Amino acid sequence: MALNRPGFRGPRPPFRKKEPEHRINDFIRVPEVRLVGENVEPGIYPTRKALDLADELDLDLVEISPNASPPVCKVIDYSKFIYEQKKKQKEIKANAKQTVIKEIRFGPNTNDHDFEFKLKHAIKFLEAGEKVRAYVHFKGRAIVYKEQGEILLLRFAQALEEYGKVELLPKLEGKRMFLTLSPKSSGKK
Repeated sequence: MALNRPGFRGPRPPFRKKEPEHRINDFIRVPEVRLVGENVEPGIYPTRKALDLADELDLDLVEISPNASPPVCKVIDYSKFIYEQKKKQKEIKANAKQTVIKEIRFGPNTNDHDFEFKLKHAIKFLEAGEKVRAYVHFKGRAIVYKEQGEILLLRFAQALEEYGKVELLPKLEGKRMFLTLSPKSSGKK
């Protein structure tokens, strides 16, 4: 019998179409609605009359605020309304600034040349408006030098004082000690 074969999980669940965000036209099941929209006299109407008005204008009756008493409905072209909403959401998302965190890694015994080299990179990152997370990674028994690592990170923060401010003081997590800096000015946009 085919049902007992390995890997058989039974019939697939039925495909469910995503429900619309708003109730439209005949899906509005309240006796009366507050009607708004262009070319419509605002006021409270029986739902049937509001639907007839929307039909006359070749538009849809869309429930905008279902929790109001009576629910607020608008006479609009629903597909155009959804398009405008998606466009607004996209614009909001595009304008939201994403924080970029650049990481700089040190060893507990980092020499001065490497320190200066990494300091220059951190300055560039902070001037570009990005956060900097510097960390000292302790390998094996190097964890005994955690004081040295903390001193190194504090020296790093002090050297970057005019470019950024310390957001998180040196903190040991596992085999890494972290320090987070954020830019003082907003940098470029």
